[in-house]
Amino acid sequence: MVSLSDFQRIGVGLVGFGLFFLLFGILLYFDSVLLAFGNLLFLSGLVFIIGFRRTFTFFFQRSKLKGTSFFFGGLIVVLMRWPILGMLLEAYGFISLFRSFFPVAFGFLGSLANIPLLSQLLQKMGDSGSMV
Repeated sequence: MVSLSDFQRIGVGLVGFGLFFLLFGILLYFDSVLLAFGNLLFLSGLVFIIGFRRTFTFFFQRSKLKGTSFFFGGLIVVLMRWPILGMLLEAYGFISLFRSFFPVAFGFLGSLANIPLLSQLLQKMGDSGSMV
């Protein structure tokens, strides 16, 4: 079991509430207030979990500047009350930022799945991604 500090526990709660508000905002026809609140909670939770310096260095790496600009640009567009366009920009930025994490996640899901066809499919998806 991984031990978490109090700040990291608060961060997990903030990320959880952020994801809840994002999902709820999408379900309520892209309510811009709920989406903005979910985004702010998610980002503040990320800062609490991994720290300010690591969060800053993750988002502002030279190779991830395009994804970062789309993600934060989408956040600004959502705050300006254009929720659909903002969420599209954020989704593209999120995919660009976490592109190298997806093969690891698919491999982990494949190792958990005991269904032979599903585990083979997830392993193929995890092996085909580039680690860039």
